[in-house]
Amino acid sequence: MSFSIVEKVMAAPAAPDLSIGKPDNVAITNIGTLIKGAVQGALLVSALLVFMYLIWGGIQWITSGGDKGKTQEARDRITAALVGLAVVASAWAVMLIIQYFFGISILNDNITPPTAY
Repeated sequence: MSFSIVEKVMAAPAAPDLSIGKPDNVAITNIGTLIKGAVQGALLVSALLVFMYLIWGGIQWITSGGDKGKTQEARDRITAALVGLAVVASAWAVMLIIQYFFGISILNDNITPPTAY
């Protein structure tokens, strides 16, 4: 026994022969290209920031003029840049480990989504 007024509602397809094509100006066509671009961009930006921070610390050290406080500030900035470099290198190493264990190549567009068996 059903407590609804309507026994069965069936939906009919609105436009069964409708075809939506891919736009012509799409540059990224698969997930591998997207991940490759994101990883390369992130590593490039972080490496450039580390380099600029290191140069900034070096210039600050040179222009400190023997002042202990400014020299210590420059030393701290250089130390922070080197720690940042270690973080970027660690991220690169983790990426290589992930590539090895999962058998994928992140930087070569060789990432395919999983498929059902």
